[in-house]
Amino acid sequence: MTGLRRVPIGDYGLIGDTRTAALVAPDGAIDWWCLPRFDSPPVFGRVVGGDDAGSFETGPAEPARLERRRYRDGTATLETTWAVDGGQLTLADSMIAEVAGRLLPATTLVRRLASRGRPVEVAVRLSPRLGEGRARPARIRQHKGALVVEHQGLAMAVLTDGPERLDVDERVVFTVDPSRPLTIVVGVSDRTPLVFVPPALARAEAERDERGWRRWAEGIVTAPEHRATVVRSLLTLQLLTYSPSGAPVAAPTTSLPELLGGSRNWDYRYAWPRDASIGIAAFLTAGKDREARAFLAWLLHASRLARPRLPALLTLHGRPGPAERELHDWPGYAESRPVRTGNGAADQHQLDGYGWVLDAAWLLTRAGHRLDGETWRAMRAFADHVAATWHLPDAGIWERRDKPRHHVHSKLMAWLALDRAVRIALERGGRAARRAPGWEAARDRVAADVRANGFDPRLGAYTAAYGTSELDAAVLFLPILGIEPAGSARVAGTVDAIRERLGAGGPLIYRYLEDDGLPGREGAFLPCSFWLVQALSGIGRRAEAREMFDELVALGGPLGLFAEEMDPRSGEQLGNFPQALTHASLLQAAAALDTVAPRSSEVSGRELPPPIIEGRRAARTDER
Repeated sequence: MTGLRRVPIGDYGLIGDTRTAALVAPDGAIDWWCLPRFDSPPVFGRVVGGDDAGSFETGPAEPARLERRRYRDGTATLETTWAVDGGQLTLADSMIAEVAGRLLPATTLVRRLASRGRPVEVAVRLSPRLGEGRARPARIRQHKGALVVEHQGLAMAVLTDGPERLDVDERVVFTVDPSRPLTIVVGVSDRTPLVFVPPALARAEAERDERGWRRWAEGIVTAPEHRATVVRSLLTLQLLTYSPSGAPVAAPTTSLPELLGGSRNWDYRYAWPRDASIGIAAFLTAGKDREARAFLAWLLHASRLARPRLPALLTLHGRPGPAERELHDWPGYAESRPVRTGNGAADQHQLDGYGWVLDAAWLLTRAGHRLDGETWRAMRAFADHVAATWHLPDAGIWERRDKPRHHVHSKLMAWLALDRAVRIALERGGRAARRAPGWEAARDRVAADVRANGFDPRLGAYTAAYGTSELDAAVLFLPILGIEPAGSARVAGTVDAIRERLGAGGPLIYRYLEDDGLPGREGAFLPCSFWLVQALSGIGRRAEAREMFDELVALGGPLGLFAEEMDPRSGEQLGNFPQALTHASLLQAAAALDTVAPRSSEVSGRELPPPIIEGRRAARTDER
C-alpha cells in the first residue's frame, strides 16, 4: 500500500450527470467516481481506498498556486484555476449524458484545460482500479486514437486532442498553449457498444449542457437575497437524483467518516424516502414540480412489494438495500475503518418516514396536482399502517442500532402522516373523505400520547424518547407541525433547551449527546442546525434565524457544498459528501425565512397548518 493522502472532505467539488457523480480535489484529481451508477463499485476510489484504489490526476505539472474554485453560474460545471509564474491555468470539469441529441449508454466526462499569459505544462495520470478488489483493468488497448480500458463489461474510451498519447498509470505531460486549449474526454459504456466522442464534439456538447443547466436554474423561484445559495443547493440535489428511475441518493459516497479515525462510516449511495421527501418539498417550493412528481412516481414503484410498510431505504431501482459488508483491506479516509458497502439500516422500522412521504403528497396536492388512483391507494395504505402501528417503538430517524424506543420525533411524524392523510382525503372528497374521521381520531390519540409522555416538566421541553431526559434535535420540527401552538411555552422551551444543551458553538448543534453504543463522539449535525433556523423562524424569532442562516451558509465555503456533519473545533466537514439531507434542510430554512407570514388553507371548513416547508410558489416553468 502506498501512502495515504487526505484532502479535507469539504474541499472536494462535485460533478455529475444524474446517473453518477465524481469528487474532484483542489489539485484537479478525481479521487472518487463510481461507474456506471452512483451505487456501483468505484473506478477511482482513492478517497477511501488509498492510492491502490485509483485516481484521475489532471493539473499543473509546474509550481502553481490555487487561485479560485467555483461553479459556473447556474451550471454543474466545476472550474478550478491555478496561478503559475507569468500565467494561469483553468480546468473546467463537467459530465454529460447526452451528445448530439442521442442519449449515451452511460456517461461522458469532459475535462477542458485552458491557459492564459503563456503556455502551461499539465500532468495527466489515469489510474483506474476496478471493483472491490481494486484490480488493474483486465484489458488495455489503443483503438481509433483512443485509450480503451475494459473490465467485466465496463469500458472506458479516453480521447484527447493533445499530441501525447495517454496510457494507464503513466504520467503524461502536455503543454497547453493560450491559443490551443486541451480537452480530455472519457466515454463510459456498460455492457453496450463503446462510444467514442471526439474532443471537439465533447467541448461543444459540454457548452450545450451548461446552457441547459442555466435554463433549468433560471426557473427557480426564491428570495433574491438567498438566490445563489438556493440555486446551488437545488442543483446539488438534482445532481444526486438518479434520472433513469427518479431515485435521489443520500450522498454519492460511502464511508467518509463522521469521526476521523473512527468507525462511524456508512454507505449512503441509496435512497431514503424520508430524506427524499424533504427534497420534494424544496423542489416544489422553487417551482420544480416535475422533479417532485418523478420522485413520487419512483416511490410508488419502489414501495409496491413492501406496502403498506415503507422501507427505510431502497436502491436506485427500488429494490431492498443490500446487506452491509466491510471491505477489510481498504484503509479508509484518514484511516477511518471499516469501509462499508451496503447499509444495515435497510431492515429497520422507522416510523418517521411515513410522515415525510405523506407531507410530500400533500404538498403536491396543494400545488394543484391531483393524486392519481394508484398514488392515493399507496398513501392510504401508508396512513392505515401508521394508524395501526404508531404506538410501537421504532429505530428512530438516527437509525440507532440498539433497542427500539418510543422516539418523540417518530411520534410527531406519525401525527404528521395522519394529519396529511386527513387533508388529502378531504381535498379529494367523495369516498376518500369518508376515511378522514378514522385517521383524524388516530391523529388525536397520537397527539395526546406525545403530550402526556414526551414532555419533561422539569426540563420544560419535549425529550428524545419517552422516559428519558435526553434531548433530540429532530424534535425541532415541533414548532411547524401544529401538534402544539407554535407560540406555546412548551414549544419555545423545547427549542431553547435543544439550542442550549445540544449547542456545539456558533450556529452548530449536535443531534443528541447520549451514548448510542458506538465508540467516539461524532461532529455537529448540519441538517439540525438548519432545522433550528426553521424552528426559530416558526416561533417568531426571525432575526435570530436569519443571522444563524447566514453563519451556516458561510460554512459551505466557495463551492457551497455541505457534508452531513462538521467538527466544531476545526470547522472541517465530516461524513458522506455532499449530503442531500443537509442541502434539503438548507432549502427548508431558506423557504421559512422567505415566508412573509404563516399561511393556512380551508378544506371543508377545517383550518390547515402550513406544510413542513413553505415559501413562495412559482408558476410552472420550462424544464431542463
